[in-house]
Amino acid sequence: MGSISNAEGRQSHRYRVAFFGGSFDPPHLGHLAVARAAQSALALDKILFAPVGVQPLKQLGSTAGFAHRLAMTRLAIAGKPGFEISLADAPKPAGEPNYTLDALLALRAELPPGSVLFCLMGADSFALLRHWHRAAEIPFIAPLIVASRPGEDLDNLAAWLPSGLSIEAVAEPDKTGPDIALRRYLVHNPAGESAAFYLLPGLEIEISASEIRDQIRNRDRIEIQERELLPAPVSGYIHAHDLYR
Repeated sequence: MGSISNAEGRQSHRYRVAFFGGSFDPPHLGHLAVARAAQSALALDKILFAPVGVQPLKQLGSTAGFAHRLAMTRLAIAGKPGFEISLADAPKPAGEPNYTLDALLALRAELPPGSVLFCLMGADSFALLRHWHRAAEIPFIAPLIVASRPGEDLDNLAAWLPSGLSIEAVAEPDKTGPDIALRRYLVHNPAGESAAFYLLPGLEIEISASEIRDQIRNRDRIEIQERELLPAPVSGYIHAHDLYR
């Protein structure tokens, strides 16, 4: 498993870092938009894009192999300030499933003192959080940043939380910017602990990796670029390696 030392350009100051895990199969413009919104709303120093080796809840696995997904993610974030690759969720030697909790614990242990580690995810991932390994512990290891997605109803956040957790809104106005809003909450567990929770409610990014794969199977790659779903270098990589055909 990788660690924060796998992120390029580590510096000796107190970080505000977000772990952004996922299949990235392929990484698309929606991933980048979510990361930019979180970066702006929470003044994040770095967002670590961490392609997952073996995702426990996807029984059929990823369509593209880890090496391809890692290479595409590198291309997608190249030249974007504060976006870096992490190998914290890379495949394990014996092929065991990767668990977000393990990656977060390893990353947090290597951050400089006083740093804050967040866990960034889309609403589709948050909807499955209760099924994750030791899910109720995750918000207390790394405060969650959840990005909205068209079609996902996040009005009742408590319904999506792992069993035993509760949530309350923080009594302060939304932080707003030109294109984003940020809502703040506190998550509580039965032990009396509290953790910050952040919602980015105004993102209307309707891009699906599975739909992109379907389109690539059935259409020419140029149409994919014209619809502005993929970074051009990622589209070129897919074509060069004949992925998703």
